[in-house]
Amino acid sequence: MSAESPAVAELVPAATHDAIMAAAKELSVLTTSRDARDLVNQPTINNWLEAMGFDSPRFTSGEAPPSMAQVWTMYGLGGKPSDDDPLHLMMNVLTDLGFTGVLGTNSEQTYDRYLRVGEQVRIELALESVVGPKATGMGVGYFVTSQSSWFVDGADGQGERVATMLFRVFKFIPKTVPTEGAGT
Repeated sequence: MSAESPAVAELVPAATHDAIMAAAKELSVLTTSRDARDLVNQPTINNWLEAMGFDSPRFTSGEAPPSMAQVWTMYGLGGKPSDDDPLHLMMNVLTDLGFTGVLGTNSEQTYDRYLRVGEQVRIELALESVVGPKATGMGVGYFVTSQSSWFVDGADGQGERVATMLFRVFKFIPKTVPTEGAGT
């Protein structure tokens, strides 16, 4: 949708839309890569299994549940995204332009193989797309989709992909809700 479209102009000022789309285009060529801070390890697997209420002998003997792929590369409470992280850079652009609300809308995950205790996981993250503006019951905003891929390097130094995820969020300007008795 172009900035000249009446639908865009009705939802977001053209200059704002153009700035968002220019940032998205610039950031879509970036890919950031970083290693997990810890190797795949049994204590973390045990804690995850307990938190999820899941028990399986398979995951107490050297393999991690596939759905844990993201766990190894999460920043943690004190962690901070790198300065070249395209998803966080795009989210900051939208926040700075007044799109302060955020809702996770969906993720699509694929698992190529189970991780094993002792492996070093690496994530590669790219900005897939920014689509909008869209008007919803929550407000007007943009859908931001990122593509994450997790790898483990083999003995030959070649990266083997072990999982992928498309992650989509809606970054929006929250609607103001009139308070009861306002204006009386």
